[in-house]
Amino acid sequence: MAEVALLLFDSSSIAGKTVRIAFDGGRLTSDAGVLVLAGIERRLGVAERLARCLTDPRSPERVRHTLADMIRFRVLLIAAGYPDANDCDALRSDPAFKMAVGHLPETGRALCSQPTMCRLENLPGATALKRMMAAMVELFCDSFAEVPRRIVLDIDDTEDRVHGRQELALFHAHYGERCFLPIHVHEAITGKPVAVILRPGKTPDGTEVMFVLRHLIRRIRARWPKVDILVRGDSHYCRPEAMSWCERNRIAYIFGLAGNKVLLRRVEALAEAAALERIEGGAVKVRRFGEFGYAAKTWTTERRVIARVEASDKGTDSRFVVTNLAGTPRWLYKAVYCARGQAENLVKAHKVHLASDRTSCTKATANQFRLVLHTAAYWLLHTLRSLAPKRSFWRDAQLDTICLALIKVVGRVAELASRIELALPSDYPYRDSLTQLAARAARPP
Repeated sequence: MAEVALLLFDSSSIAGKTVRIAFDGGRLTSDAGVLVLAGIERRLGVAERLARCLTDPRSPERVRHTLADMIRFRVLLIAAGYPDANDCDALRSDPAFKMAVGHLPETGRALCSQPTMCRLENLPGATALKRMMAAMVELFCDSFAEVPRRIVLDIDDTEDRVHGRQELALFHAHYGERCFLPIHVHEAITGKPVAVILRPGKTPDGTEVMFVLRHLIRRIRARWPKVDILVRGDSHYCRPEAMSWCERNRIAYIFGLAGNKVLLRRVEALAEAAALERIEGGAVKVRRFGEFGYAAKTWTTERRVIARVEASDKGTDSRFVVTNLAGTPRWLYKAVYCARGQAENLVKAHKVHLASDRTSCTKATANQFRLVLHTAAYWLLHTLRSLAPKRSFWRDAQLDTICLALIKVVGRVAELASRIELALPSDYPYRDSLTQLAARAARPP
C-alpha cells in the first residue's frame, strides 16, 4: 500500500526516527462506544416501537434492510454525532455500526445507503406519525420503574430556521427569518423527553396549546390515573383555553403572564415600596413579591396572579405569572416558576448537541419523523447518562461531552471463526467509566 509522508515541524522524523504512515491498520472504527448505545437501544426497544408504527410497502422477498434496522442505524448515527442521512454512505461499512445493528463486522452485508434512508424518512404519513408520538409517550411512561407521585411538564418552543420552501415554514418577525417553531415537552424532574412537535413558525394560539396538552396528558393519565401533573410555560402558553382545560382536568399550572397597564397599576404601591427601600437601605437590588386576583377580558374567571417587582439602579422591573397552585408568592415565583429555566437547557441539548434542527426535508411529515428520530437518540444518551453513579461526573455531563468522551472511542475489530474481537486503546482515559457503564447497560431493565 502506498505510504504517505508526514511532516511535523518541517521534519519527517521524530527524535531521530522516521515516521511511516499507511492505511494498513485493519478494520478500525472511531465510534466503538456506539456498541454501548446499541445495548441501551435494545433495552428500550426504541427502533422496534417506531417500526411497528409503519407499514412497509416493499415486497417481502426483496427486503434487504428491515424498517427496525434502518431506524436503529439512523438513531445510532445521530447519537454518535452524525445527524445527516448523507452520513449513511460513509459509515454503512463501519464495523462498530454494523455490529450495533446486528451484522458481522467483516463478512456481514453493509448497512443501508443514503437513498434508502431518505425513502424511509419520506415513508410515514400523518397517521403513522401520530402512532409514533404515542409510542414515544409510552416509552416515557415505561422508563419509570414505579409510578411517580408527581411529574412536571415543561413546555417551550424554539426557533428552527429553514432555508428553502419547506412545508409549514413561515416568516417570524422576532427572529427575522423563515422558520419552524417546534414545541418541546420535557419532564423537568428527570429531564426525559415527552414529545417534540413540528409546527409553523408562529406563536401557538390557545386552541393549539390546549390540543397539545390534552393529547399528551390524556395518554399519560391513561397509564397513571392518579399522578399529579404540573404544567409550566412562558407567556406564549398562558392561554385561557389551556388554563380552563387544566382546571377542568385536575392539572396544576404556572405560566408567565405578559405585563400590561392594568397589571402594572396593580403593583404600583409594591414597586414604590421596593424603590424606597433600595434607596434607604443602600442595596444594589431589592425584590418584592405580591399577589392579587385578575381576569383579562378573554378570561371567563378570575385567576391568581403572582407579581415580582425588582428595584435597581436601572429602575423598576415587574414580572407576572398566573397559577392555580397554593403557596407563598416568593416560593411560587422563585422555586417553582423560575425552575423552568432548566427546560431551555434540555431544548438546547436536543437542538444543538443532537442537531435536531436539521429539518431540511420538503415535506412536513418527513421533518416530523426526523424530530422523532432525534428524540430517540436523545433517549439513548440520556439513559446512558442516567446509568452513571449519582455522584459521578457523567451524571451531570452534557450530551455532546458524553458523545465525545464515551462514544468516540477508536477500536480495532477482528472477525475470527468463532468470535469477534474489539481492541480498544490501552491508554483510553475513561476506561473505568466506560467499563462500568457498559456493564450497567447490559443488565436487564
